Amino acid sequence: MTPRQGAALLRELQPEALLDSIGEGAYLVDVDRTIVFWNQSAERITGFGRAEVVGRHCQENLLRHVSLDGRPLCETECPLSAALADGQPRESRVFLHHKTGHRVPVDVRIGVLRDGASRVVGALEVFSDASNQAALEDQVEQLSQLAFLDALTQLPNRRFVEVRLESACNELNRYGWTFGLLFVDVDHFKLINDVYGHEAGDDMLCMVARTLSAGLRPSDVLARWGGEEFLAVIRNAEGGALEACAERCRSLVEHSGLRRGPGVPPVVVTVSVGGTVARPGELPADMVSRADAAMYRSKNEGRNRVTIH
Repeated sequence: MTPRQGAALLRELQPEALLDSIGEGAYLVDVDRTIVFWNQSAERITGFGRAEVVGRHCQENLLRHVSLDGRPLCETECPLSAALADGQPRESRVFLHHKTGHRVPVDVRIGVLRDGASRVVGALEVFSDASNQAALEDQVEQLSQLAFLDALTQLPNRRFVEVRLESACNELNRYGWTFGLLFVDVDHFKLINDVYGHEAGDDMLCMVARTLSAGLRPSDVLARWGGEEFLAVIRNAEGGALEACAERCRSLVEHSGLRRGPGVPPVVVTVSVGGTVARPGELPADMVSRADAAMYRSKNEGRNRVTIH
């Protein structure tokens, strides 16, 4: 069976009504990985409308999937391509690239479709948003009521994270509950404002905020510290856990980009990250200063890197 015949068979299955009724994103591809159907939930989760996607190839790297450790998947390690090749289902968590630029964590399930002769004619990928959106919206509402919300990024503000940091230090001293701190600064941010304007700069900060949030756990706290700086309180940061978290966030931002319109290359940025693990008895301000110094070391050594002090 030719790829064209396989695509025709997929269309004959008329999956639209069924797949549009589910709350998860779903799309169908033929054996050439040409997208032949894109459901309404896929539009909602990714921001890409059906007309923008159907007829395009996954190889065009539209969603620019990356792994949990920030490795690009679409060209060399695509689970959809692997399923089409060996006929076996796949499950994984990846980060897709939202149309507006930020990264979204999704849980992906892939199954192959066969014709009457058991030949693979395509595949179905179903994906769900793993970003705990409902919990985040509830947090935003609570923070807004308490004046702990940054109006631009919708993250907790500096006032909130200072309170949280004080609490975490007290927990460390009383119970031995370890935690880490990440200081994140957007590289060359002034250049973004100068070249593309302050509105684009604001959009970029929002994109970075969403992408950093996607790389953290619900128990972690990410806040806007000020300007283009962010601070993250990371629970259970023993061993290499803090560095792994920092590298994931750095890589996710590097592989994101702010879209400016059809056919226009996205604006990309990187971040420099400094991290440190809390020490019993120290003041929160001392910990922030140490993480800040580590971030500046990342800047001085070339930017787009992580330094753990």
